[in-house]
Amino acid sequence: MNVARRLLRALVFAWRHTLTPGGKALLGASMAAAASGALTLRIPVYHLFFALGCVFALSFVCGVVLMRPRIEVKGSLPPKASAGRPVSTRFTVRNTSRFPVYDLGLGYMNPPHPLEPLNLDRTLPRLGAGETGEIQVGINPPRRGMYSIPPLRAFTTFPFNMLRCDRRVSGRGSLLVLPSFQPIVSIDVPVGRRYQPGGIALSSNIGESPEYIGNRDYRPGDSMRHIDFRSWARLAKPAVREYQEEYYCRVALILDTFVSPGRKKAREGFPDLEAAISLSASVADALSRGEYIIDIFAAGPDLYVFRAGRNIAHFDNILEILACVDECRENPFETIAPALVDELENITSVIYVLLDWDDTRERFVRTAVEAGCKTKVVIVRDGGPSEEFVHAEDWAGQIRALTPADVNAGGIETL
Repeated sequence: MNVARRLLRALVFAWRHTLTPGGKALLGASMAAAASGALTLRIPVYHLFFALGCVFALSFVCGVVLMRPRIEVKGSLPPKASAGRPVSTRFTVRNTSRFPVYDLGLGYMNPPHPLEPLNLDRTLPRLGAGETGEIQVGINPPRRGMYSIPPLRAFTTFPFNMLRCDRRVSGRGSLLVLPSFQPIVSIDVPVGRRYQPGGIALSSNIGESPEYIGNRDYRPGDSMRHIDFRSWARLAKPAVREYQEEYYCRVALILDTFVSPGRKKAREGFPDLEAAISLSASVADALSRGEYIIDIFAAGPDLYVFRAGRNIAHFDNILEILACVDECRENPFETIAPALVDELENITSVIYVLLDWDDTRERFVRTAVEAGCKTKVVIVRDGGPSEEFVHAEDWAGQIRALTPADVNAGGIETL
């Protein structure tokens, strides 16, 4: 069974990458000649089949045995890319053999789905012994995620441009594809301030700073950092400095990743989930331009929490988290709601990006409402929700429905 799978993989690799477009056409002509020659020997069509076979054999011998490239390569792909935007770089190649190399190219053969190799048809006509040149190599990542990149391979299509006879010239790498998103100008969400215990540890150098408001007598449990030794020496008893308490605006962005187990995953993933992740990136981008502390929650089997804003972490870190979010196949809302309650005590406003609306999601949203948080709900879904907003009258004005096409098309200036 393993031998059959390896053979099948080798044949698929040969068809996709080893054969050039001209080689595929010639292989088709060879098979047609073989089929015609098998019908009768009176017409010498089989002569054509043998002639084409000799051309293939000559290409293989020249490419693999005689002209297989021996080169050194310098360069690498960027470690990050954006979904739907091809990424490429120019590699410097040096011929280390004593003979020239003709029709030299570079490429990432057989990358994982859905990555697509680019520029496989761009080759250097000739690279002499000891000479250097540059070749541009690229990959098109249509969808977000973390991908393992296959080794870079150098190949030659000499002499008939039918076969790519290659050699590995680098090790494996990785490519983090960040989700694409359309910028949003502003978000209409009520904001306020709540006390943050140990707030200075959560803030940057902008916004509210702790203010010294006076001294008081030392009490057991006070931090040693706040002891005022000058006042202690003057008063002959311990004294500590007092500072103004910290209040910040914290906004929680909660992403729904629950996909019904009955849905089958397409090659491009789940369009509504991908659109919801893209919208979450747009919301995080808009919030990161303000002086908010942003808490990112991914509602999956566990409650994943990531805090950003005010120089705690940058927007690029948020994109890295969203790039690796996977769908959840079991309803998680009942189990993660208690964990969310603990986090909501210090959060001012909550923005939900949901994939549907039903009883469990409504109770999940009411968790934030009952905790005193201002709430906005955005549902990303084709068609209407599974249930109407019957019990959501008290925050119905803060619910908005969008389709994946609306999110992907952009043009949402205010949310």
